[in-house]
Amino acid sequence: MDVRVRGLAEILADAAGGVFPPPDGSVTVVPQPSPREAGVLSFAAHAVVFTAEDPAWVRDTVAAAPGEPLSAPLSPSFLSAFAARTGRVVGNTDLVTAAGRLPGEPPLPLAEVEDREHPRVVRALDFREDVRVFTTDGGVLVLGRGVAGRWEAAIEVDPHTRGRGLGRALATAARHLLPEGEVVWAQQAPGNAPSVRAFQAAGYRPIGAEALLVSPHR
Repeated sequence: MDVRVRGLAEILADAAGGVFPPPDGSVTVVPQPSPREAGVLSFAAHAVVFTAEDPAWVRDTVAAAPGEPLSAPLSPSFLSAFAARTGRVVGNTDLVTAAGRLPGEPPLPLAEVEDREHPRVVRALDFREDVRVFTTDGGVLVLGRGVAGRWEAAIEVDPHTRGRGLGRALATAARHLLPEGEVVWAQQAPGNAPSVRAFQAAGYRPIGAEALLVSPHR
């Protein structure tokens, strides 16, 4: 099926199942899943730009970016032009990973935060819906629906508990908390090697790279 006629949610679902856009060096432009979400998702030799902007502008601006054509959609040149065009701010360029649901209970005790005014809940609601926040001794797990409605997990580990496998346990716990048949996604800064290792040890597979453009008022 031609990926160009599909939306971002369908492209993500395929990628999570191991079916990727063709590695032909092209750029697919799809509508924003919501007014909140715009950005670039880069696979091997294929990029998907989700935006309300004119697809012709996207392709022309990518083509004009200096440097290696395959890396142009995530280049500072294109992302800066994209941000200026949309009045947004470029976020991190992250490694994007995904993992399927696991049955049974999480591998560590978790206490759900019920206070919706809790700072970690409020922060998560800027980027996700259906947010749930869990705490355990030395760490925090955030689960919610983010880009194109996908389930996303984020973890935090206190400095004094690092190096003990807590990050891996929290990332694994997110897989146990998913609804039946769902996949959970997670973004990691490539330079944050402990986070990358923790999620991969928890069974999250690398899918691609992603840069989101966010409102400057967040």
